[in-house]
Order: sequence, then C-alpha cells, then structure tokens
Amino acid sequence: MKKIKIILSLFILTSFIGCSSDDENVNLDNLVAPSNISALMTIEQDNSGKVTITPRGEGVTQFEVNFGDGTTQNAFVNPGESIQNVYDEGTYQVKIIGMTLNGKKTEVTQPLTVSFLAPTNLAATIAPVSGNNLSITVQATATLETYFQVYFGDVTNEVPTDFMEGETITHIYPSVGTYTVTVVALSGGVATSQTTQTVTISDPVLLPLDFESPTLNYSFVNFGGAFTSVENNPSIGSANGSSRVAKLTKGNGSETWAGSFIELSSPIDFSTLKKIKMKVWSPQSGIVVKMKLENAANSNINTEVDVTNTISNGWEELTFDFTGINGSNNYQKIVVFFNFGNSGTGLSYYFDDIQLTSGAPTLSLPLNFESSTLTYAFTNFGDATATVVNNPNVSGINTSSKVGKMVKANGAQTWGGSFILLDSPINFSGMQKIKMKVWSPQAGIIVKLKLENAANSNVNTELDATTTVANSWEELTYDFTGITNSNNYQRVVVFFNFGVVGNGSTYYFDDIRQTN
Repeated sequence: MKKIKIILSLFILTSFIGCSSDDENVNLDNLVAPSNISALMTIEQDNSGKVTITPRGEGVTQFEVNFGDGTTQNAFVNPGESIQNVYDEGTYQVKIIGMTLNGKKTEVTQPLTVSFLAPTNLAATIAPVSGNNLSITVQATATLETYFQVYFGDVTNEVPTDFMEGETITHIYPSVGTYTVTVVALSGGVATSQTTQTVTISDPVLLPLDFESPTLNYSFVNFGGAFTSVENNPSIGSANGSSRVAKLTKGNGSETWAGSFIELSSPIDFSTLKKIKMKVWSPQSGIVVKMKLENAANSNINTEVDVTNTISNGWEELTFDFTGINGSNNYQKIVVFFNFGNSGTGLSYYFDDIQLTSGAPTLSLPLNFESSTLTYAFTNFGDATATVVNNPNVSGINTSSKVGKMVKANGAQTWGGSFILLDSPINFSGMQKIKMKVWSPQAGIIVKLKLENAANSNVNTELDATTTVANSWEELTYDFTGITNSNNYQRVVVFFNFGVVGNGSTYYFDDIRQTN
C-alpha cells in the first residue's frame, strides 16, 4: 500500500473506516484521481482586496490552494468549505489542487483579476485661512478611498500633497491670482476620482489697518514734503503692543498741509459705524491730527475731521467722528496729517490700528475690571462662576478697587472655569507674554490660562502657572512666545486649581495684560 502524504480529516478517516468495517483489506490504490477541479472566487466590492475562494471538484478528500500572490505556504480546505485571502490590485494565477486519500492529485490553475472600484461621493472643502489672505485649507471626504492627493495649481509639474480623510492641509500661495485646485481620491489601485475648484486669492487693503501683514502692500502716496512708511513700533507697551506701525516724517520746511494717504481696496462701509479710531504717537502734545477721507476717482469728494492729541512720546487712541457723513459718497482714500497748519521741522510721528468704531469703550487687554461703562460678561462652565466684585484684599501689588472673583463650587468639575470674550483678537505681534494678578487661599495650585478663537474654540492654546503664596496677591506670567498671531485669539479662559475637583473655594484675579 502507498504511504499517504496528505493531511487527513479525522471525520473523513473515521467515516471511511466505518464504511469499510466488513472488509479489512481496503485497497486505496483503486481510488481514482479527483476530477472537475475548479474554484468559485468572489471579490468584496469594498476595495479591501478580500477574496473568498471556494474550491470545487469530484472525488476530493481535501483541497490545497496556492494563492498565487507570493505566499510560500499553501492553504488546506475541506470540501464544501471556503478560505479568504487579501490581495493587492492585480492579476494572479491561483492554483487549486484536489487530493484523495491515496495521495492522487489533480491541479488546476485559475486566473484571478482583482480590480478596485473608483472612489465615490468625493467632496472637497476649501476655505480661506483667517489672518492670512494668501492661504487656504483643504479637507476631503469620499467613499472607498484609501487616501487623497491635492494639487494647488501654482507650480509647474507640481508634486501632489498626500493626506488622509479627517486631515486638514494648509497651503500658502506666493501671490494673488486665480488658481485651480484639484483633489484626487485614490482607491488603492489604478481607479481614482477627482474634483476641481477655482480659488481666487486676493489680498485687499481694508479696515482695520494694523500694518502687520507680511503680504499686504501698504503703499502710501506722499505730498507736501511728508513721507510715510511701515516701520517697527518705537514704543511697544500696553497702549500699543503692535510690532509694526506706520511712520510719517514731516520734513524740514515741509508744507503746513503735508501728509500721506493710503488707498483701500474698496470703499469704507459707514452703514453701521460712523467713527474711525486711530492710535497715534507724537513727540509733542497739543497738535492737530487731521484725518481726511476722499473718493478714489474724485478727490473733490471728501470729508475731514480734526482731533488734538494730549500725550507726548506715548501712544494714545484718537477718535474721528464722521457722524452725518454722506452715505451715497464712496470714500476709499484715508489721508493723514500730523501737526496740521504748521510747517515741518523734521519730526517723526507714528500711527496704527485704523478701524471703524462706535466710539464706545471696547473690551480689550489690559483687563482691570475698573470701567463703569464696560460690561464684563463671563461665560461659566463646569460649576465655576466668575463675577466682578470689590477687591477683598487691597494690599501689596494690587490696590485696585475692582477684581474678578471665581468660586469653584463643591464637586465642581476638575476643569471648571470661566471665559470672557474680548471685542477684538489679542495682537501678539509685539508682546507675547501675559501677566495676571491672582489671589488664592492655597499655594501650589495650578492656574491655567487658555486663549481661544471666538468662532472656533478648537483653535486654542493654553499655559499653566503655579501659585506660590496663600491669602495674598501675586503676579503670574504666561509666556506665549511663538504663538500664531493669525489664529485670532479673542477668548480669555481662566481655571483655578485645575485638575482638582472643586471644594467651594473662592479665588480672585485682576490686571490681565500683555508684556515682554
């Protein structure tokens, strides 16, 4: 009898012996080789590459399958059963071998083609980046995709950028213009889907003007012997933390009406706000600072307002009241004059942060909670509550009358806190540290300061500081050096004893300010 070299199923062997109990001299040599060998191969239609192989044949005790994909170990399958294998996209030769108990084999090679479907439901979302007019973000979703590629359309022979679903890709264009953005969804094989969108990149000069953009063209037109350019802030401080400002030099002997103007990309919208505020720095106090607005096409269509400054060698904010302005006229040029009515003596003046305003006080840093006209509206969460109260300990470094008070209730969340929304984002271009005075009944607790974008709280940054004294005022410093100014952080969030459940303790905070 031949030596059997196949793997036997216990069930099959037992059945065979049972059926042959009346003849102990079974001759396996009489078994014929298997016939009609084939396989049903079904491919999952989800681009997974998963293939189910069901061998078929007559006179077969067991099947042996070689997947044809380079796998060195063959698989064994009992009759009527199936086996699965995962393939890359391609064409394969699958070998099916049928075996009998006596070791006779019949093999068949059957071709298998694995092809992936093109992704469907492709949707690309392209959005501008707040604070950078030359940037866009790209996101995409699709069905049956493995990953995406994006072509931004600004480079010849561009190499695409790969990204996954749920990922956001940011791109900065080198200049203004119209570009075609192509997003391709890949299936893991040759089949792809794509979508294109046209994006127009513009970098308009509009209010507010803060002179901080690295891409905007702040082009001034000078007249009468004055000259204006954008320069470093000569006096960075709490009154103006900007890094870059406009500098107007009124040359020796220049005209009494010498000045400069900048033309906006579109007319000023006076439909709601009728006043314009501007920060100024002058080596003299008591001089006339004139702001004139002109039509871009006809300078005879104009209006002007004079304001007298009150501070020398320091920044102050002047408000120019254009209430009653003719709304049917389009004013697109902003003209600035310093020491109007007097000839130039070579002195330099600075101006910054030109923006529309209601004229009412605005909520901004520094926050000292002393204003009788501002509304300090806190938003509380996690069973913490903040209000403005009288200073409970007028002493040491804090003799303020009013301060912020936070009560972290019994059982309050470890992350319980409060935030206040400023009227405009914090400008970190010049100063990137924040100081805050705090009073705590405990030393050694974490006081977290978090900054958030007003429209999207997922755009945020936070720092921790630890108190060192109890029942006394101290000043904590939060170093946000390297912060992304274009993220427009406008919410100031405060947490006391962060990470610890509330126990009813009361904490105080005050004088939140920028510093270097």
